[in-house]
Amino acid sequence: MTLFGLFAVTAMLVCYAVEDRSHWYVLGFASACALGSIYGFLQGAWPFGIVEAIWVLVALRRWQRISN
Repeated sequence: MTLFGLFAVTAMLVCYAVEDRSHWYVLGFASACALGSIYGFLQGAWPFGIVEAIWVLVALRRWQRISN
């Protein structure tokens, strides 16, 4: 479970750091946030899961805006 969380947070960091290179990294960030949200709920840290779910929506909106 810890490795899953580590992967999710690392993917978020990497995608966020390089998102100016391609709009696909913004979508990757949204996907990594979804994984982080799942991790938060599985760990019982529901506030973290909710905040990450909100980040998914923010990132998807940003991806939609810049990919058009």
